[in-house]
Amino acid sequence: MTGFLTRLLGRLPIGWLQLVHNPARLAAAIAGVAFANILVFMQLGFLGALIESVKLPYDVMNADFFVSASDMNTLSDGSPIPRQRMFEALSVPGVAAATPVFLAKLEWKQQDGTLRTLDIFGVDPSARAFNSDDINNSLEGITLLDHAIIDRKSRNVSKDIFTRIEAGTPLVFESRGRTLNVYDTFEIGGGFIADGYIIVSDQTFLRLFPQRTSGAPNYIFVTLEENANREETMQRLHERLPAYDTSVYTVAQAVARDQNFQTTQKPVGLIFGFGIIMGIMVGIIIVYQVLSTDVADQLREYATCKAIGYPQKFFLGIVFEEAFLLAIFGFIPGVLISLGLYGLVANVTGLPLVMPFSRPAIVLVGTIVMCGLSGAIATRRLAKANPADLF
Repeated sequence: MTGFLTRLLGRLPIGWLQLVHNPARLAAAIAGVAFANILVFMQLGFLGALIESVKLPYDVMNADFFVSASDMNTLSDGSPIPRQRMFEALSVPGVAAATPVFLAKLEWKQQDGTLRTLDIFGVDPSARAFNSDDINNSLEGITLLDHAIIDRKSRNVSKDIFTRIEAGTPLVFESRGRTLNVYDTFEIGGGFIADGYIIVSDQTFLRLFPQRTSGAPNYIFVTLEENANREETMQRLHERLPAYDTSVYTVAQAVARDQNFQTTQKPVGLIFGFGIIMGIMVGIIIVYQVLSTDVADQLREYATCKAIGYPQKFFLGIVFEEAFLLAIFGFIPGVLISLGLYGLVANVTGLPLVMPFSRPAIVLVGTIVMCGLSGAIATRRLAKANPADLF
């Protein structure tokens, strides 16, 4: 390593030699940087899982445009809208179909007594409100009252339950005073707000939620004619539908709005963002302590070099060399341990916790900057020191 760094730097790697001079301190520094990396990786992972889980239900929606209440911020918090808006949307040139969709929360009490919260969709089985073959191939069965299909990736539910359903043994459970027969499965995946999803007919939905009416769905999914101009049709929808109670978005716009609200307004998103900042601060403090201690231990040697004419950039180069090496050596175990934790957490919670290729690169650059900042702070004492005062 010393020979490689000598060739790379064109000089003796003083920073490297000072780090390996005290192996215990070097190990502690690497562990500290790795710990800071793990904190940042996990917070970024949770934040990414939040963003991805928000997108999951939108991905299965068969819609070009998404009509919601004007107060809608997330998929589950919009007010119902008048069914009349569906007929008004159908009157717009370029619109091929408009489908009302009901949405609510359903509590499922499992046999062990635990509760699972599911987002329940109520749809017209003949309308094809979804683009998932899993869902569409099973919709005929929900025409029967109190029949349903369930998300097989629902969190904290035994996989044996879904295996039995797919083998032909329905799951029967009671909720809101009615008995539901779950006869098939589909796949979306749970998130931070709901453990999973369940789909019933609009008639079953209204029996489960008698306070709701058929004249007030939560959303209207609008699909366009094959050759319709999207921009013109959307403009006509904006003009046709009253802005005081409805909003029109593309599905991508609805996803972006939902994700932005979840990450900037909801506590969970803010907590993950704050956790990233805390991880960076922990790393800066740890590396600063290591480098400042090293500068203090070698202060007389540095002062001697300063007295014989070495410039400040020479000392900065040494400390930055140490900072860079600590960043690299701490990053490697940090990313490897984080990959293992991602898999473990994803397996336990069912959250879409993945490591995109760009994330390690971003964290590595951030780690180098973090360590460099710590090095710059650590050299301030040396910059102000008068060599004559050190002897």
